[in-house]
Amino acid sequence: MSDFWKRFSRNRGAVIGVVILAVVVLVAVLAPVLFPQSPWRMVQRPFLPPLSMDQYPLGTDALGRDVLAGLAYGAQVSLLIGVVSTAAALLVGIPIGALAGYFGGVADDVLMRFTEFFQTVPSFALAIVLVAIFEPNIQSIIAAIAIVSWPPVARLVRGEVLSLRSREYVEAAILSGQTSATIIWRQVLPNTLSPIIVLASLMVATAILLESSLSFLGLGDPNLMSWGYMIGAARTVIRQAWWLSFFPGVAILLTVLALNLIGEGLNDALNPSLARRGR
Repeated sequence: MSDFWKRFSRNRGAVIGVVILAVVVLVAVLAPVLFPQSPWRMVQRPFLPPLSMDQYPLGTDALGRDVLAGLAYGAQVSLLIGVVSTAAALLVGIPIGALAGYFGGVADDVLMRFTEFFQTVPSFALAIVLVAIFEPNIQSIIAAIAIVSWPPVARLVRGEVLSLRSREYVEAAILSGQTSATIIWRQVLPNTLSPIIVLASLMVATAILLESSLSFLGLGDPNLMSWGYMIGAARTVIRQAWWLSFFPGVAILLTVLALNLIGEGLNDALNPSLARRGR
């Protein structure tokens, strides 16, 4: 573990990403404490510019709501949807990829054709259709993002399992009489964690972008303040009040950038070839 942190800390971009993400998470966790009132509540006159009052450093929106409070509560929504939808996608993609890669043959063909079926439709378009079919709420958004996100996980896990199933320790487990489920769970999947962890960090970033895009189009949860909703609500007054779309956009940019930097750092730290090269 100490070697991992040493390799990770050598990547300055990854360290910066951790710092940025830690700030975003801290703001999201402390949002109810910092802003006990609802982010939907009108607190001042509309279109109050940034730094015009100490209480509202980022100004107010078209309805007189605190922009900073909206950013804090929007961080909760973005991180929640990003993490939960990624976890759901992993729960679907990992078993499918593991079964396809380990058993091969007909099982591989059927499962991969099923995976390719979902990949034939552009992910964003499919997410729009799924959310539009059901009532736009946080549950349907998470489900839609998870459905469009699991195929890359399945393909990655399949490729990793294909390269591992002929290893000596797997053959030894077969000869010892272990069941296929035990071999996959105890012998194969633990050796695929490194690429899965890296992919998961990037998937969280993609999920945040998808949620923001859906909310921008008016397909977000109407009961939750989100960054995408804030940008979408401000697009008609962008010349009059530039800060209403600027600050949520910066929040999305920094969060997604942080997750991508962390993913790059994880890749450097977990990649065995890079680790040997660093020594």
